[in-house]
Amino acid sequence: GAKFVTIVYWFARYIMIEDMKKFSGGTCIPSAEAVTLRPEDMYVAKARHRVGYNKLLQILQKKDIVVQEYGKKAR
Repeated sequence: GAKFVTIVYWFARYIMIEDMKKFSGGTCIPSAEAVTLRPEDMYVAKARHRVGYNKLLQILQKKDIVVQEYGKKAR
């Protein structure tokens, strides 16, 4: 039900933030911190959303490249 969906959402959000902290280490990109803060106005909220969205896409692209390379080497 709704409680389960909420729990899964918060768990996925936590995992995403931890991955962002791990992969953004040493890059001077405060993306994980941007996700965890509460917005003061909509412009800041949209900017934080873009930062988090772009960082998540970068992480997923890196993982996809690694999986593809692993598949090529396995053949």
